[in-house]
Amino acid sequence: MNLLTWGFLAALTAQTAVRLWLGHRQAAAVAAHRNRVPAGFEGQIALDDQQKAADYTVARVRFGRWATLVDALVKGAFTVGGGLAAADALIRSLNWGEPWAGGVLIAGVFLALRLIGLPFTLWRTFRIEARFGFNRMGPRLFAADALKQLALQFALGAPIALGAILLMERGGRWWWVWAWLAWLGVSLGLTWAAPRFIAPLFNRFSAITDPALRQRVAALLERCGYSARGGVFVMDGSRRSSHGNAYFTGIGRHKRIVFFDTLLARIDPPEIEAVLAHELGHYRLHHVRQRLIVSALGALAGLALLGWLAGRPDFYAAFGCAESAPMALLLFMFVVPPFAYFATPAGAWWSRRQERAADDFAVLHSSGAALITALTKLYRDNASTLTPDPLHSAFYDSHPGAVERIGRLRRCVAQP
Repeated sequence: MNLLTWGFLAALTAQTAVRLWLGHRQAAAVAAHRNRVPAGFEGQIALDDQQKAADYTVARVRFGRWATLVDALVKGAFTVGGGLAAADALIRSLNWGEPWAGGVLIAGVFLALRLIGLPFTLWRTFRIEARFGFNRMGPRLFAADALKQLALQFALGAPIALGAILLMERGGRWWWVWAWLAWLGVSLGLTWAAPRFIAPLFNRFSAITDPALRQRVAALLERCGYSARGGVFVMDGSRRSSHGNAYFTGIGRHKRIVFFDTLLARIDPPEIEAVLAHELGHYRLHHVRQRLIVSALGALAGLALLGWLAGRPDFYAAFGCAESAPMALLLFMFVVPPFAYFATPAGAWWSRRQERAADDFAVLHSSGAALITALTKLYRDNASTLTPDPLHSAFYDSHPGAVERIGRLRRCVAQP
């Protein structure tokens, strides 16, 4: 084993240890506050709801420990354990030419990973989510979703993988620049098309039917300077889960703001307006555009790193693999994430910063008090813990913690 092998093992061990340690901290912090509703939420969150959120969070953390350990074992087995080398040797024995042999190798590895992850998905859906009353999906719908996802991944992923192999082999020294330009086109195309053509494969989207609410929404859109070409839609999330949410998606004329029907069933029109104002804040403050730019720059850096690693024999030798474009792609997929994991807090911090800005926008253009009550209902109905471990939250959470977020909103509302 060379230096890269030991470096990867060290990064993988550190990633696994940190994930387990943070999970332990989270479970301990949540369990310690199980029997006490945090100050400021009395009368809005019942003790039963607080206890349910605590139990739900702890159950997910404990389940996550097994997923973390299996993830580490799988990464180790495919890399230093020789799994990729063995799969590559098997495919090469068929004497297929490129890019077909490489495409089959990549597809086989991805299929194996999906099969390994399937028991965890089943347990999460039909044991944990069902135990706490969230799952509404039966085996038939689960299987239909899984088959659709697999078909979609193959339809989109196969051309991308084959194109990447061809570029790596025939694109010259700067192949990764051309690959980045292609990735940029595909990424923007999917971001544009997904709300209109892909998401409807899994869910139904409909316009808001309540005339009074529709008028309120139209007034808010006009007040915020949002083009209604994309529109505001209701998604039938209740087919799969009782969790409620809202999100902004798409670009251009296919941009949409989407409410889960489960959310609209629980919050009042002023609260709906406040949640919508928050989502509009992401659009008006250019958060979607910023994320696309950062994603593009991250992809460019990643492809540049891949371009450098793919030309180094010791990169393949570290894991006992033969040199080839498909193997470079697969090794990169397994080896880089344990190192990149430690950048997670930076992304989470940036996301929380954007969420605070969107909250400020919502307070400015709608009712801050209504946003507070809407968020409180979301925390209650989604069994979101109000008392996360601060370090776990700082490392992972894309939104500010409930106590911090509601407290900040209350201060904003109280200001003249």
